[in-house]
Amino acid sequence: MMSLPFFAQAIALGLVFAGRRGPALAVWALSIVVLLVLFKLHATDSLAIDL
Repeated sequence: MMSLPFFAQAIALGLVFAGRRGPALAVWALSIVVLLVLFKLHATDSLAIDL
């Protein structure tokens, strides 16, 4: 699941090298949104630690 933003960033970088700036910015923005959602899920998840 955490690999999704990294794959999206790689795709955006490939689009930049292909000269397609608009789709690259869209994929980059989508990867940032996915990263923020994953961070929110991770930050608000309770820890399974028995103390």
